[in-house]
Amino acid sequence: MKQQIYFGTYTKQTSRGIYQAQLDCNAEHLSQPQPIITVGNPTYLKLTDRNSLLAVAVEGPLGGIANYNLADQSFDLLDDQLTTGSSPCYIGYDRSRQLVFAAYYHRGTVEIYHLNDDLTLTLTDQIIHHGNGPRPEQDAAHVHFADLTPDGRLVVVDLGNDTLTTYTISSTGKATEDACLNFEAGFGPRHLVFADQNTAYLAAELSSQIAVLQYDPHDGHFEIRQILSTIPDDFTAHNGAAAIRITDDHRFVYVSNRGHDSLAIYQVNPDHTLALIDWASTKGSFPRDFALDKTNRFLIVANQDTNNATLFKRDPKNGKLDCIQQNIPLPEGVCVCFKK
Repeated sequence: MKQQIYFGTYTKQTSRGIYQAQLDCNAEHLSQPQPIITVGNPTYLKLTDRNSLLAVAVEGPLGGIANYNLADQSFDLLDDQLTTGSSPCYIGYDRSRQLVFAAYYHRGTVEIYHLNDDLTLTLTDQIIHHGNGPRPEQDAAHVHFADLTPDGRLVVVDLGNDTLTTYTISSTGKATEDACLNFEAGFGPRHLVFADQNTAYLAAELSSQIAVLQYDPHDGHFEIRQILSTIPDDFTAHNGAAAIRITDDHRFVYVSNRGHDSLAIYQVNPDHTLALIDWASTKGSFPRDFALDKTNRFLIVANQDTNNATLFKRDPKNGKLDCIQQNIPLPEGVCVCFKK
């Protein structure tokens, strides 16, 4: 079996935009990524269920999102929505309502779009955040994540003001705030994954921690149940936690560490709390993103500063990772997106 992978990158040095590779599960080998779409700084990607690829896009002084056609490997641009200013850092997608959520870190906003029948995008609403925190990176609101809860609310994670906010989203793409969780000042929340209807795990970039959260679908509120470190106690150099993933069987959670250059591996306890079981070196520097393949047997990580990707084989029993291919050339890689 072979699986398609798309890689998002920065284009500050040698990268040309979006890259594609194949994972051969039988041979346990990742092909060398090849450029397929030329676009500025496509730092986050999201596949739709309509054979298109949403991407962060930059064109001169303009930033926003673009949608590309994957049918017949054409990669034609279907539409883009670019405005003056910075580009988003995350893209969320709502299949049932055909809505797209663009989280703008530097603008402190979320833009909501409807994905039309012709695969163009129409802006339906904008969420604006305010506030700041005590750390230098928290000079203003910095939205880092905007995606769905299991019951269809929008959850917005703001690294700049240490909040997690839930919104009800109408069928026409209008947002109404339901609840807000305030973390300890300087926590720096970044990304979130759900285990089930009531449990979520959140990676905090600035504090290098992971939080276990209890979610109440009745009113959209979150509560903190547990907080653990993502790095060893004796690691004193700078680190920023980045991506977070959970296995399909909900038994293991992984978080990437930029600085410690590792993946922290957690086992999920029967009560949904976490226990740290290992760290795996990413065989490169500054692992901003990684992803599990659809079999959950393999994991691919992109190391931004060393321009390489690494392929791991995963033990489904204990969750540990074995590096089976490293130094895969990938310029400025920051997003890993499997076509599932």
